Amino acid sequence: MNFRPELTPLWHAVHTRLSSGLPVSRVRVGPLDADQQAAIADLLGLEKLPGPHADISLPRLQQAVQEATGQDLRTVLTDLRGPIGDRAAERRKAADERAELRAWLATHPVVEAQPALAEWAATIRADKQELARALEVLARLPAAGVPLPVFAENVLGETHALDDGRRLTGLVQKALTAIYDLPQPQNAQDRRAIWERAGIADDELSSTVLATGFRTNGQDVANRILRACADAGQAAVLTLQQLRKSEIEPPRDVWIFENPSVLALALDRFGDRCPPMVCTSGWPSSAGILLLRQLAKANLHYHGDFDGEGLRIAANVIARTGARPWRMTSDDYLAAAASGDGPPVGRVTDVPWDAALAGHLRSVGTTVSEERVAPVLLTELPTSR
Repeated sequence: MNFRPELTPLWHAVHTRLSSGLPVSRVRVGPLDADQQAAIADLLGLEKLPGPHADISLPRLQQAVQEATGQDLRTVLTDLRGPIGDRAAERRKAADERAELRAWLATHPVVEAQPALAEWAATIRADKQELARALEVLARLPAAGVPLPVFAENVLGETHALDDGRRLTGLVQKALTAIYDLPQPQNAQDRRAIWERAGIADDELSSTVLATGFRTNGQDVANRILRACADAGQAAVLTLQQLRKSEIEPPRDVWIFENPSVLALALDRFGDRCPPMVCTSGWPSSAGILLLRQLAKANLHYHGDFDGEGLRIAANVIARTGARPWRMTSDDYLAAAASGDGPPVGRVTDVPWDAALAGHLRSVGTTVSEERVAPVLLTELPTSR
């Protein structure tokens, strides 16, 4: 098609507007020099020049092109400028894809198990493949004290997959800050601290867990320590190193508590008849996670503080070990909260086992520590021997 080169601004402007995907009746073109104005006037049969900024009627342009070429305007524009797009449809498609991705992420088992991840899931930007890798990592955390390269190799098949600076690493660490209610890391030391909280590269000796009431048959160090302490009515302190070299045979039931003081109260009450108990001492250490995973075939019953962090710890332990919440319902909280005051609950996130519990904590606003309800809890425990 032999159109004058001075018509190039016109074709560009019309092609751009039609590619918006929106209804178009007029197109503004400019700035135009005198030659370009003359070319447009000739094409459209105008009696005078349209001016530096021309407001072109699309039906009139369509008629002029049809008369000049025998083809419609879109065919001519496609030949001159390439395919006409549909940006509106592309935006709708992209929005639908984002909505689909958000829905998939919001209902992913890892996110549903730890509602503290809901905000992360609603705001994070990444493609589905990368998010799937991040969720695969989160599903395996907290780890049991393995070095980061070993963990990355075991989970992702790549030693350096979680190195600093990787986008995947950033996704995972943002999720961990949501779970642990920590600020975003500002430096390498902060990033190491988050990994350590998640059970990565803990020192084998400084990572410990408290347990009592276990009378197992194993002859390794951890089993012998557990038996000796159970017989003495005392708590055992097991290191990650000892647990890595042992295999604890699970009893039928194990009761897990957040606070060491509850273990102390149980030992005062039961002595050498204390049932099997494990204490996470807040967020579980690598040693704690390893012990609970060794006990996974037991019925694990978990109880913790009724405050924002206590609920997040509970959700984390339950999601990672298969434990079941014990005496941690809305009714349990409201009954205990009515009996006295406590400090503020802090930031509260939902939990998967009781949809109303977080709302009650926000409404009442009072922490119920595990120690306050310990006397009631201990009356429900069976004794050993």
